[in-house]
Amino acid sequence: MVATAYVLISTRTGSEKQVYRGLEKLDGVYQVDAVFGPYDIIAIIQAPDYDRIGELVMDKIIPTEGIIDTITCNVIHIES
Repeated sequence: MVATAYVLISTRTGSEKQVYRGLEKLDGVYQVDAVFGPYDIIAIIQAPDYDRIGELVMDKIIPTEGIIDTITCNVIHIES
């Protein structure tokens, strides 16, 4: 099983490109998109389990220069 999460990211004004480029380089970051709306960037991250998702967010993403706030949404799979 691969754990997946969406990380909604607010950045300091003017640091969007810097944050975007930094996130692209991190292991475990599957996709990075700049968006309009209440958040500036949405990153899709993947790891072997949700503990590693937490480590990636806390140890690598949150400390990224220019990030003000994050919300992590863990993906769940609903079976029919």
